Amino acid sequence: MDWTTASALATAAGTLVLAGTTYASVRSANRAARMAERSLLIGMRPLLIQSAPGDPPLRAGFYDGVTITAPGEGAGVELIDGSIYIAVSLRNVGPGIAVLHGGYVFPERRLTSNDHAPLEDFRLLSRDIYIPPGKIGFWQIAYRDDDAGRDDIRAAVGRGQFSIQVLYGDYEGGQRVISQFGVMRNDDGWSLAVNRHWQVDRPDPRRDG
Repeated sequence: MDWTTASALATAAGTLVLAGTTYASVRSANRAARMAERSLLIGMRPLLIQSAPGDPPLRAGFYDGVTITAPGEGAGVELIDGSIYIAVSLRNVGPGIAVLHGGYVFPERRLTSNDHAPLEDFRLLSRDIYIPPGKIGFWQIAYRDDDAGRDDIRAAVGRGQFSIQVLYGDYEGGQRVISQFGVMRNDDGWSLAVNRHWQVDRPDPRRDG
């Protein structure tokens, strides 16, 4: 028996076992860290839908002094001196605070098969709007004389039907979501209904499995 060789082989075997144990521990720790991070992100994730019919009306003010009212499960739409003012009543059904970034108005009805507008085309809000979990809030937009697309939006208001997409995320600016709503005029005013959500910063389950 070559005791030197045997000792070297035993040392190598011990090192290999230690390396395997360390690798397994690192993988387990990484998996636990990913799960903890995922749980934290889920707890911060917002999701917006239309508010309920019994929710109180919300008043949205614009910087030019105009104020309009958005009823529960509905929208406020006003044409004033050639300008168009829109505010929609929303409820956050997610567990995290929703920070509204902006939105886009389509002068036609958008189907769930349509894609969302390019991010660079969204009109950003001039102030921060927050909607806490389980609470209601509003999103607003105005089209004035020098705003592109004003005439198309005014024609859509005249027809009584258009769509909006609202861009928002969590309070750290991540987990952005685009929610699409249909806005339709009826006998009681303007109704609002969500029909599609897109994930911006996470894989889309409709496309990525």
